[in-house]
Amino acid sequence: MAGDLMTIEANRQLVEALPIDVRMLASLRETARLVATHYSTQIEGNRLTEAQVEQAVAGTKLKLPGRERDEAEVRNYYQALLELERLAESGSPLVERDIQRLQGLVLEGRAEARAYRGGQNVIRDSRSGAIVYMPPEAKDVPGLMRELVGWVNESIAKRELPVPLVAGIAHYQYATIHPYYDGNGRTARLLATLILHRGGYGLKGIYSLDAYYARNLAGYYQALAVGPSHNYYMGRAEADITPFLEYFCQGMADAFEAVKSQAQTAAGRQVQDLSGELRRLGPRERQLLELFSRQHFATASEMADYLNLSPRTVMGLCRKWLADGLIEMQDASRKGRSYRLGASYQRMAR
Repeated sequence: MAGDLMTIEANRQLVEALPIDVRMLASLRETARLVATHYSTQIEGNRLTEAQVEQAVAGTKLKLPGRERDEAEVRNYYQALLELERLAESGSPLVERDIQRLQGLVLEGRAEARAYRGGQNVIRDSRSGAIVYMPPEAKDVPGLMRELVGWVNESIAKRELPVPLVAGIAHYQYATIHPYYDGNGRTARLLATLILHRGGYGLKGIYSLDAYYARNLAGYYQALAVGPSHNYYMGRAEADITPFLEYFCQGMADAFEAVKSQAQTAAGRQVQDLSGELRRLGPRERQLLELFSRQHFATASEMADYLNLSPRTVMGLCRKWLADGLIEMQDASRKGRSYRLGASYQRMAR
């Protein structure tokens, strides 16, 4: 595990230092989102191919009888990934509502906080029907979730544990608590990714751990299934989770190694090093560059939709961005008011 942590850290620093322009970064991020969507839903039994996932996310009706639920699942998960990115960029401590909103998107496609389950659930072997795991009782779930969120925030703040271990433990514990009847696996993976992003291991948003889990699915389930009993109260809560953390860190090391090669190739194709300018921009401003790399001008409403912010918030930001020269007025009329990227920033969005 120590070797994997060293590999993760070395590749993190290397990728973060690479100059990657906005257009290339947007492309790599979109690829990572689609890969994560495909594999995380595939783990739960989704039957769509990678190409079909991309079509479904783009809004294409696949016209596959009996696959309507699969289409909805991938669209929902993709929206959850976008919400995850927004939460990661906020920089705020983790709160239960963040997790509940991700769960709402995973299951219903709506960013509404979902209440925890009100009854007992069990995980059964799909072939034999035998109980594989019995999570804690519903009455204990709220307290366990409060403890988990509190521990994550404290661990990130104190830096007593490497962030990858914090994310791995949170992944395991969320799956252990199993706070909902459905969607717990997908949300556990989103939670781990959110913690990595907030802890400085976002890697520009261009990696996905889900492909590793899907390709090593037997190992994933085996690593999660620790303890002397299938009952939470009979050993699962106190079990040694070293095997899962070893699995988790190996997956991170593999993913970061792959991203390093991908990012080096992308950076090598660039004509100009814009890393200094990019580092001076905040997360929202970098997202704005991505938007203007796709279209020449945008209204405040379009910017609000793209940044997942309220129109009122974006109007306030527009005043600042105009003063800073990040954007310029394209059309000053009240009805058609729109903006373009400032002249000094246009080369960064080419």
